[in-house]
Amino acid sequence: MVMMGSTRRIASSTLVMALALLLLGGCALLTPLPETSDLDDRLAAFPASDMPLEEHVTIHWDEHQVPFIEAETDGDAAFALGLVHAHLRLGQMAIYKRIARGRIAEMGGPLATDIDHGLRILDFGRAAADIAEAMSPETRLWVDRFVAGINHYQDRVDTLPLEYRILGLGREPWTIEDVITFGRLSGVDVNWLVWFNLLDLRDRHDWPQIWARLLEDGSNSQPSFAAGDRRGELAAYLSGLGRTGSNSLALAPERTASGAAILVNDPHLGVNLPNTWLIVGLKSPTYHAVGLMVPGLPLFAIGRNPWIAWGGTNMRALSSDLVDVSDLAPERIRERRERIGVRWWLDREVVVRETPFGPVLSDAPLLDDYDGAPFALTWTGHQVSDEMGAMLAASRARDFDGFRKAFAGFAVPGQNMLYADAKGNIGQVMAIRLPTRANRPPGDLLRQPAAVAEDWQALKGAADLPFSFNPPQGFLASANNRPTDDADIAIGYFFSPDDRVQRMARLASGSDAITLDEVKAWQRDVYMESSVALRDHILAKLAQAGLTATAGEDGRAAIAHLRAWDGHYHADSVGALAFELFRAAFTEDFYQARFGAEDWAAFAGVGRIKAMLLADIAAADAAELDAPLRRGLAAAVEGLATFETWGDMHRLELRHPLAFLPVVGGRFRFAEYPVGGGNESLMKTAHGATRERHTVRYGSNARHISDLSDPDANYFVLLGGQDGWVNSSTFLDQVELWRHGQYIRVPLTPDRVRAEAVQKTELPPADGG
Repeated sequence: MVMMGSTRRIASSTLVMALALLLLGGCALLTPLPETSDLDDRLAAFPASDMPLEEHVTIHWDEHQVPFIEAETDGDAAFALGLVHAHLRLGQMAIYKRIARGRIAEMGGPLATDIDHGLRILDFGRAAADIAEAMSPETRLWVDRFVAGINHYQDRVDTLPLEYRILGLGREPWTIEDVITFGRLSGVDVNWLVWFNLLDLRDRHDWPQIWARLLEDGSNSQPSFAAGDRRGELAAYLSGLGRTGSNSLALAPERTASGAAILVNDPHLGVNLPNTWLIVGLKSPTYHAVGLMVPGLPLFAIGRNPWIAWGGTNMRALSSDLVDVSDLAPERIRERRERIGVRWWLDREVVVRETPFGPVLSDAPLLDDYDGAPFALTWTGHQVSDEMGAMLAASRARDFDGFRKAFAGFAVPGQNMLYADAKGNIGQVMAIRLPTRANRPPGDLLRQPAAVAEDWQALKGAADLPFSFNPPQGFLASANNRPTDDADIAIGYFFSPDDRVQRMARLASGSDAITLDEVKAWQRDVYMESSVALRDHILAKLAQAGLTATAGEDGRAAIAHLRAWDGHYHADSVGALAFELFRAAFTEDFYQARFGAEDWAAFAGVGRIKAMLLADIAAADAAELDAPLRRGLAAAVEGLATFETWGDMHRLELRHPLAFLPVVGGRFRFAEYPVGGGNESLMKTAHGATRERHTVRYGSNARHISDLSDPDANYFVLLGGQDGWVNSSTFLDQVELWRHGQYIRVPLTPDRVRAEAVQKTELPPADGG
């Protein structure tokens, strides 16, 4: 299962690191780009003969190469789905398959072996064989036939994707374990990113105070539904700065102009080409849905069937523990040796150590500068669970009870799953499996083995955790915030800030006749109230310090831009530019004075930094604030002389991961635009605190809206296109739609699908039946 708003970034960043280390490997890197191809060319390449099918299958294609599969059996539908995924994204899938297995050096050469060593320690395939064995017959059939479709396409297509030629990939068969392992890679715990950032702070004398504050701040997230009332209203607004996120919003009929429920989803993931998602539709005896799929995973992460619609956001739940194994008896630590294949060099053998609490993660080469206690990783993703069966059951559900029951076996990544149905109901389910930790903050980042062993004796899942159904306010919103404060176990401690969830709540509360056009506009909203609050505080402190009166002409102009700014991060905004220039310099100077040059960034990069800044500025005296205020103002002046607008500094670059190849990488950079938004706007375009021109690598990369009044009122758009084939007419054709708030209507009813299709692929059984 893919996580929404969540940690596919590990896969993307790992790939980027590997490809950036590629050596010039001869002619492979100089492979020319494919010739331009239109829809006719691409579908002519689809191998449509000798199909191991039970019955005839038809694939309808629209002008954007969005497929809709019609099949008479579920097995045939899954087989055709494998064909479709391979046709559109085989190169992308082959790369991620190897990342999940820790085989990047086979593509990237010797400098990627340390990354592979770390991935072998994480061992995403650890439970894959047992998961496959435990699948229900229906799920096993679906995944087996999907894999067969991928392999059939890969074996028979005449020309393999460009990635195969450049990275030296062969026609290696897929297995069901490969699909499961990739699903586990997609399910990593986002808390790992936080923890790794904090490891170097543990040797500070004030670590207990730092840890306590970060936990308090990260836990102080508004719930989507409140304690004591599972249908409770959203709590008050809290602000902060987050790092990952997605948005999901369910509107009840009393809030909408159509008089039906509406479901809205904005997954926020890596900004790459090809896009992380595929838009797909299908109909078979058991399944009838349209939605978003991750290439290589045979399930609808976000979608719509005739009765319900669904989507979700990463819960940022605590599905892992780091366990101090420094006192573990030597006989309780096992070793295994693994061979890493290396392109252009000798293979390398590495050692992986295992404990009863999981792999010794501190052995990872990428943590070689860590000199603290050795620690193991205990993670629910290393246990047997059933995400594929859960998501398939959810896509078959016809009511909220069936939807909630679908997630009984779901474990990773924890999801806040939102729901709407054609009868006008809305709801939210916590799709997760968590250890029964006490609902209080842990004393340290590394936990002791005895405490972990006790907590992990039993796990709680969706059936045991609170849910919401038809809340009185008429909407449910989720944006990686705390799902509820009504749980009796610890859910998590590092939730996203509340800008996005509160913005959705305010917009949804403002009308009882919300239209689709309004919802579409919300998906492009770039307002951040937390920035306005911090801006107001900064202006007050500048005035108190006398800097407003004594600033030079350029300084007064910068302050004027700050004062006039309305809090919207539009691409043409000068105020947003001035604020971010000031904030980056002020934050660095202020926290460097408190934590030192080496540690300040680790602290500022974890917490809800705007909320902490507000509190810390309020508590600081004038002497402590003087230098940071002056530096912030000077940085704003300097930056305003360099950049004209926020979009001049904040850029959206569309590139293939092969853009990081030496010498020839420029061929894989396809477009660059000024872009609005920021870290916690609804249209998320994440960026670091910087005063330099930068490109967005993470944020809003797809959009979905379904109006349950009409089974054909389903709207999708990708930042990029459906096709992963470089220079295809549908490789980039949705970019302008995404930039201008336009969508592709994807019908669900077969009659409408057939009427609107521009091409179809007929797949007869091999025996002619």
